[in-house]
Amino acid sequence: MKNFNLSFWGRTRYWWVVLTVGILMVICGFAYWIWPVSGFAIASQLFGWLLVLAGIVQLCVAAGPNHGRGWGWWLAGGIIDMFIGFMLVRSVVLSEAVFPYFIAIIFLYWGISAIISSVSQRDRRYWWLYLINGILLMIIGFFFIEAGWVQDMMMTSFLTSLAFIYWGFSIAMVSYDMKPTRN
Repeated sequence: MKNFNLSFWGRTRYWWVVLTVGILMVICGFAYWIWPVSGFAIASQLFGWLLVLAGIVQLCVAAGPNHGRGWGWWLAGGIIDMFIGFMLVRSVVLSEAVFPYFIAIIFLYWGISAIISSVSQRDRRYWWLYLINGILLMIIGFFFIEAGWVQDMMMTSFLTSLAFIYWGFSIAMVSYDMKPTRN
């Protein structure tokens, strides 16, 4: 009898691409933290291109032959990330006005998907890490809604750098869960 180790996110031999996206997001977050004067427009454009890249990776994972039960979440997340990424890249004026709201939608979506992932993986050892990750992602999303409503650019800049760093670590954590196990 074979042991099946099913993962919510699926297993792929290209897990390292997801890890690379996570590392790039952490590096960009620290760069924005160190140089916040570089401008809000640059951050929204950079975040837009990273969302396009993350969306492409998610669509590739969803279309791969070894996708898990949660391949629909990858597909929906990839479409949402690419749409919001292209909207941010398309117009600097538009991206500056709606940047906090777009990012809030993304963080709320990924927070909900991480919570659902944790509930579906209750039999695993570290399922609670996904639950905590989902709650933190949703809190960051609510902070972005608040920053957009107040139009506080300093708060949005701080949250953007924090979001880059935290989201990069979250994606890196998911990538190790996607790594195929040897039989």
